[in-house]
Amino acid sequence: MTDQTKRNDSVSFEKVRPRRVSAVAAEQLIAAIKAGMFPVGSKLPSEFELAEQMGVSRPSIREALSALQAVGLITSRPGSGNYVLKVPSSDEEQDAPHLIESEAGCLEVMEARSVLEPPVAAYVALNHSPEEIATLRKILIQMRREAQQGDFASYFEADKAFHRGLVDAAHNHLISEAVIPLVETMDQTLYREFTHHYYLKNVSDLEQVVDVHCDILNAVAAGDPQLAAEKVEEHWRRMREIWEA
Repeated sequence: MTDQTKRNDSVSFEKVRPRRVSAVAAEQLIAAIKAGMFPVGSKLPSEFELAEQMGVSRPSIREALSALQAVGLITSRPGSGNYVLKVPSSDEEQDAPHLIESEAGCLEVMEARSVLEPPVAAYVALNHSPEEIATLRKILIQMRREAQQGDFASYFEADKAFHRGLVDAAHNHLISEAVIPLVETMDQTLYREFTHHYYLKNVSDLEQVVDVHCDILNAVAAGDPQLAAEKVEEHWRRMREIWEA
């Protein structure tokens, strides 16, 4: 073995992986903040302007902004825009891009759940007990109460319990293994930030989504699999439309 071969064998390279567009967008925003282009307290350009300037989609910008909000670099003021809260230190500047790269994308979550959850609701419509419907109605009462109080965190936990309860009512461990991990993505930081700032912005939004969940449960309780699936599809279609608006 030649010296050149020995040297080549000792070289170690990292695997090249594709980057999420939103992570690159987040890095550009952070670099601009660090460069002083957007001082603390200043307003960032609109989503439309950022998307145009970076040549990316608005959903990618929304995911980037959600990550910056999650790590405390910016704050969103309803009806006004996004404002800089702090300049990240060298140790903090990769927090938002890392968050994006480490979690499933919001669109991926919505796509997967919109494919898998409607048939689960249809199945449960034909295979449920009165006790399970009663349990889900209690969760809906809790969701309504938290919505009226504007308690997003508590509402979100009740919302997750509803979707998990619907899956549990199928009494099929393979269905649970396939769908429960998707329900658990509701705990992801990016998903919560997006949902809070774009889908459930206020009490009115929260109550409207509770109404959608009531429609889902009423269809399940009535034993109507087609309507149950349609109501779940409607739920995810609304979220997708807001994401892509």
